[in-house]
Amino acid sequence: MQGFLNLNKPSGMTSHDCVAKVRKLLRFKRVGHGGTLDPAATGVLPIAVGNATRLLQFLPSEKAYLGTVRFGVITTTDDLEGKIVQSAPATELMLSDIEAVLPNFLGKIEQVPPNYSAIQVKGKRLYDLARRGKTVEVPTRVVEVFNIEILDWRPGDFPEVDLAIACGTGTYIRGIARDLGAIVNTGGSLAALTRTESSGFSGKNSLTFAEVKNQLQENKFSLLSMEIALAHLPAVALVTENAKRWCQGQRLPYQIRWEIEGEKTEHYFRVCNLEGKFLGIGQLITSEENLLLAPQVVISNYSSFEVNEV
Repeated sequence: MQGFLNLNKPSGMTSHDCVAKVRKLLRFKRVGHGGTLDPAATGVLPIAVGNATRLLQFLPSEKAYLGTVRFGVITTTDDLEGKIVQSAPATELMLSDIEAVLPNFLGKIEQVPPNYSAIQVKGKRLYDLARRGKTVEVPTRVVEVFNIEILDWRPGDFPEVDLAIACGTGTYIRGIARDLGAIVNTGGSLAALTRTESSGFSGKNSLTFAEVKNQLQENKFSLLSMEIALAHLPAVALVTENAKRWCQGQRLPYQIRWEIEGEKTEHYFRVCNLEGKFLGIGQLITSEENLLLAPQVVISNYSSFEVNEV
């Protein structure tokens, strides 16, 4: 059993909880996830099963969210799950104030991860340090926000704005809520979060646990293929003898017979044989005068190949 599950994560479960439940449902131990979601958040959580766990690092890094920011409230966790440290009505805040500052959150920006997060400082996770009451200086890091759009605005004592955010890996939407509240001088916290896209998977075709369970009971469940999940990578097709050599761990000279879909780059490639069977992930590397296709992750067993003499 190997492939990917596009899980629609429910609220109240950690990403680790979701992995444990998938293991139980599929009766299969080798399960992992890509792109951690906070317990209160919902939406797309890519789940890898079997050999697909080795491919999580090669999935696309782009993500998209629907988030609600509540102004006038500051918490220890930068969302409403934490302890409130400041609460004051922000009735004078207007939508135009938000529109004026949102451009500050576009492009490559510096962000301080929330104190309650999985980021490690000197080998310790921030949420472990925070729970023990220890305060540490959290270094800023550069993240990228591709697009941010206002979907709805609700004025009041504690006004709220709904945002659609497309961003790169490592971006904390809680951090955007906190910093947005700070820049308009009211304070702000994340009130709700749904991930609509992650690592090439979309919420439109994600499955809830109930749907997975029903499909299993009706013998209709199937995992998404590794090839589909890695379709963003250019493909290299190897003739049989070279496919066997590559699966044995050999680096193949660029001049050897193969076909490449897309432009030649130094990035990763999907490697397959001429019949389209997925073999693994390779990378073009420079070795003295030659370019070589080096195995990074080999999925298929080379012993299944028959060598064709040419």
